[in-house]
Amino acid sequence: MATRLYVGNLPFSVGEDQLRKIFEGNGRQVADAKVITDRQTSRSRGFGFVEFENDTDAQAAIKELNDTEISGRKIVVNEARPRSARDMAGGDRPSRDNLRPR
Repeated sequence: MATRLYVGNLPFSVGEDQLRKIFEGNGRQVADAKVITDRQTSRSRGFGFVEFENDTDAQAAIKELNDTEISGRKIVVNEARPRSARDMAGGDRPSRDNLRPR
């Protein structure tokens, strides 16, 4: 099973290719690297996800890269949490079930 890592506080200049190269250091095998972008502007939102095929490479990447500096910014690397139903609903907007009739 693949292990997905969250990478936060990325410089806005870091793209997916650069993110992949950073995490492929020391022979690690990256399955996927994704920088999250704003839908309207296509600008980086400053975080992304890196997926590894094996947990050993993922844990090594966390130990090696968490709290390291890239282009003057200390990045945060940890295991990604699954998205909750609230996250997928689009933010702070109330769901249809929570609306009361007037």
